[in-house]
Amino acid sequence: MASCSRTVWKVFAGCQRQLLRAGGPAFTGISPTAPRNLPVRTFAAVKPQRKNQKEDKEKEVKKERRVIDDSDSQKPYGFTGWAPVDDVYVPRFYPRTNYGAAESVDMLKTFQRLDFTPLKQPIFIDLRLNMKLEKKKKVDAFISTVHLPHPFKTEMNKVLVFTADANQAQFALESGAVFAGGVELIQPILDDEISADFYITVPDMLQKLVPLKNKLRKKFPKSKRGAVGINILKMLAMFKTGHEYMVEDDCYVRTQIAMLDMTDEQILANLETVLLDVCSQRPAGMGPFIERAIIASQTSEAVWFRSEDLLQKPTEQQQEEGKAVLTI
Repeated sequence: MASCSRTVWKVFAGCQRQLLRAGGPAFTGISPTAPRNLPVRTFAAVKPQRKNQKEDKEKEVKKERRVIDDSDSQKPYGFTGWAPVDDVYVPRFYPRTNYGAAESVDMLKTFQRLDFTPLKQPIFIDLRLNMKLEKKKKVDAFISTVHLPHPFKTEMNKVLVFTADANQAQFALESGAVFAGGVELIQPILDDEISADFYITVPDMLQKLVPLKNKLRKKFPKSKRGAVGINILKMLAMFKTGHEYMVEDDCYVRTQIAMLDMTDEQILANLETVLLDVCSQRPAGMGPFIERAIIASQTSEAVWFRSEDLLQKPTEQQQEEGKAVLTI
């Protein structure tokens, strides 16, 4: 009886093992800890990922831009404070200070006294201009010559006059021109035998000077610069003592305006003259022309100043004069 029971249990166990082997994978001869090569479904995994990326991009686009209003805050956004509490501070932690024109000139003279540098040194300005126009156009880079009320050059500029009239040529030489003549001066200029700082001409000679365009380039006489006209005496008076400046790197004007040993009134007068001449090159009705203005001497640090302090003076004077006329 016992042997029959054991036989039945063995048959039952064998059937159970057979059923389990048929329903699941067989791992015969393989270690249970060995790695299993499962199927990789690349297409099914990438598709949801791309869908999630598109949803994230849509969320980023729909996200509104947050504007921080720091007008009523105790300090400007990204800085330590509006202004330092003493004269010893790290400049990058505070907004840059724009000084008045008169105050900036006084600061340059203070720097000279504190640094024990020579008093006779040049003063330069660096202007960044807004050259943009409507419809993605720009103001063309220009060259201008301005007559400063207080010239700082010790020597007169060399001016050459083109004229076919012998009497006009003689008059130009007597008035201060270094050279005067007609087409006979073209070849010596091409051969570098003679040269000048400025070249002026009468209108009749302009077409005959075409061979000098590549040689003179920016110095070639043009009517826009006032170098073409019939009044030779007036042109000589302008260019003998005139100060020339140009637009560099598309939007910058870097030029000398005075000497540090000049009085404050003389420096400011020269500065105002240059600023007004620069702004006269801007088309009418296009808004402010000077975006940033810097002044510095040869040995001092740069000082940011407000150019509008000098540019608004003529407008205020005109308004006052208009009020006086209405009162009368």
